[in-house]
Amino acid sequence: MSADHPDAPADPSTGTARHHDHPTHASHPSHPEHPNHAAHQRHRSHAVPGVPFDDEARWIAITPGNARRVTFTVMVAVVLLGLVTWAFQAMGSFLFLLLLAWLVSIAMEPVVLWLSSRGLRRGLATGLTMLGMLLLFAGLVELFGQVFVSQLSQLGTQLPGAVTSAIDWVNSTFHTRFDLAQIQSALSLTPDKLGELAGKYGGGIVGIFGSLVTFLFDSLTILVFAYYLSADSPRLRQTIGSWLPQRYQRVFITVWTISVEKTGGYVVSKLLLATLSALFHVAFFWFIDVPFWLPLGIFAGIVGQFIPTIGTYIGVALPALFALLDKPINALWIAVFATIYQQLENYVFTPRISRRTMDVHPAVALGSVIAGAALFGAIGALIGIPVAAVALAIVDTFSKRHELVPELASLEPDDNGNGNGNGDAGSESADGTTDDADLVT
Repeated sequence: MSADHPDAPADPSTGTARHHDHPTHASHPSHPEHPNHAAHQRHRSHAVPGVPFDDEARWIAITPGNARRVTFTVMVAVVLLGLVTWAFQAMGSFLFLLLLAWLVSIAMEPVVLWLSSRGLRRGLATGLTMLGMLLLFAGLVELFGQVFVSQLSQLGTQLPGAVTSAIDWVNSTFHTRFDLAQIQSALSLTPDKLGELAGKYGGGIVGIFGSLVTFLFDSLTILVFAYYLSADSPRLRQTIGSWLPQRYQRVFITVWTISVEKTGGYVVSKLLLATLSALFHVAFFWFIDVPFWLPLGIFAGIVGQFIPTIGTYIGVALPALFALLDKPINALWIAVFATIYQQLENYVFTPRISRRTMDVHPAVALGSVIAGAALFGAIGALIGIPVAAVALAIVDTFSKRHELVPELASLEPDDNGNGNGNGDAGSESADGTTDDADLVT
């Protein structure tokens, strides 16, 4: 027996203990000097050190204990999924109100930050900002509320007759044979279908603001949560950040800052542009004496801003229809005014108001409006673009861009801003700088 290896068997020829080769010998693949050491390391099990993987597929025996455990786990997962789905459906309206409150809070954020930088406490700055918004809204209601409600009521009652008169005018002027009943039949617009469409696409308004009491309660809920989300924003960020590991806290604060600053500025810029557009359209419609000039002007201003690309034409189509029935020449003046104002907005108002905010690609914005309307009705159409702006800003911040191959880098936009038939998806220069002018800038 050897002292170093007491359990080793003796060699009959020498009478000394027979020593087996140790696995750390250079001839063993596990030894660093062995030629196949790297391949041996790749096949070693990370779960059990020193045990190589078996390439042969083997069946795993399912014992009664394993079967019960798997069945119980699946049942618990199904129950939890059902509870989460039920809770989301039950609290859907409240969660939607919270989303609106959050959008209101980030819309107030630029003004709140400006007041806070002047020495006001954040809670007081938030209260003054919200008070100013309420006073402005109350003043507009006092000045135009009665006229707006009266004209809107008359507009709703006279719209079907206006459509019929417009079809008759087109038939007599262009010698066509359009028939309203046939148009409704071709579009399957039966009274039941119209009621179904009104309930589907008006659900965002009817479902949330169905009555005056519901409207007041929901408005109060939005204002209260918007106040706390804005006034206690630093504390809320600290609380959420304390739940995260430090390596994720920087990511969280970056996402929060982007969502509030860029998207808040975007919402404010769109509200300002919608206000200017509504004021100009209302003034012009009043000047040329368009019927129902107040609701139609507000409609044109809001739709033109929150429905991209085609919103301007949709916004002036309805006023042009009523002008066509009253004074046909006014329809031409409305088209001319809309074209001139759109150029004024694109080259004068938008560059100054949206200079420090983000821009959303028209295709993305239009898709956001359609998706928001499908999910939440009319209100969803209004908030679709801000929500998409948040997502795109976050993706644009954390996405990684790569240098383009010569075939893509050589694509140049044409005079209309489009690629050579293939589009321009942004590029990265040789020095690593990125042109983020495709979806979000």
